[in-house]
Amino acid sequence: MAISTLTQDLTIKVPAATVAANQTLHFAQPSNQLIEQLVAQHGAPLMVLDCESVRQQYRALSRALPGVTLYFALKPLPHAAVVRTLLEEGASFDLATSGEIDLVANQGVPSERTIHTHPIKRDADIRDALEYGCNVFVVDNINELEKFIAYKDDVELLVRLSFRNADSFADLSKKFGCSPAMAIDIITYAQQLGIRIKGLSFHVGSQTASPSKYVTAISACNHVINEVTALGLPALSTLDIGGGFPVPYNKDVLPIDEFCAPINDALAQLPDTVRVIAEPGRFIVAGAVTSVASVMGQAVREGKPWYYLDDGIYGSFSGLLFDEASYPIDSLKQSGERVESVLAGPTCDSIDVVSESIMLPKLNNGDLIISRMMGAYTLATATDFNFFKRAEVIVLNDVVHVDALTG
Repeated sequence: MAISTLTQDLTIKVPAATVAANQTLHFAQPSNQLIEQLVAQHGAPLMVLDCESVRQQYRALSRALPGVTLYFALKPLPHAAVVRTLLEEGASFDLATSGEIDLVANQGVPSERTIHTHPIKRDADIRDALEYGCNVFVVDNINELEKFIAYKDDVELLVRLSFRNADSFADLSKKFGCSPAMAIDIITYAQQLGIRIKGLSFHVGSQTASPSKYVTAISACNHVINEVTALGLPALSTLDIGGGFPVPYNKDVLPIDEFCAPINDALAQLPDTVRVIAEPGRFIVAGAVTSVASVMGQAVREGKPWYYLDDGIYGSFSGLLFDEASYPIDSLKQSGERVESVLAGPTCDSIDVVSESIMLPKLNNGDLIISRMMGAYTLATATDFNFFKRAEVIVLNDVVHVDALTG
């Protein structure tokens, strides 16, 4: 199994004084001065990844969900610096592919701090995980359960339930999960096959606006847990409440402690023997990355100024298509009258437009466009289309470099 690298990285230790607090977004952001220094040294486009933001978000969610073990979902930002940072914080990791196994293994993550949660797997995926030492998997149907007959002495399974959520960015229960009744059938059949069912899991969807979705799902899972016991089947010991904890892109969301309060109340109704885990991804990394792009050309079309950037939809802004995200975007230049403008990406494809309508001052070639909250589903889904290279990743406050300076 070979690791694929998102980009080449540079690790920098930045004094805290150079990081400006953005009160609107509630995240620490690189200062304009630091951004200008990085561009002067490395050029553009850049993606500036601040590991201190990763630490603070992990700690905030840990405080908001006391007693819940957090398994970081690598999918939004599978980057080695993020893994190192969270490993030092004591996090566990949620894996879905053999490539993600490679990533955590190469960063020294103990296999017992991982679970494999992709509901649909190839036999090779199962074997790769077991070879690494990860033995907790997720299933949501009989066909998937039967894939584990050959490995029944080595695995523990979670059965994933479906709870539809039209209010989320991505309704993950549309593609995965089963009904509570089907969960009972799977658990019963697993007992006949000699396969151990460890517990249940669910995911209410990405960017879930209301904690009520979690409360409903936890209550339904509690009912299944009690029904399993009543049927004389082996007691379930784990509940995985997934991810989906919201972050503020261009609108406010509930502070995470308020958001999690009703979730904690619902978890308190579970049997004392049930361990609770979660799979946060976006919440941990969304605010950790700032995109820096430069204007490489401009034109006026139908009365609007068009600014062509050296990064776009096929690069760091891929989340505008794949994730339906809405990033806070502005020019580093603040002076001058603002007019309705268009930001376009660098490729020859007409779909490569970052914003059809954004208020900007008059910009010159080489001026910088800064986009915050770019940590989730950006680098992970960027491409090299049209042979425009992906943005270089600049890593701030990486644990490896900090240790080297202080050791």
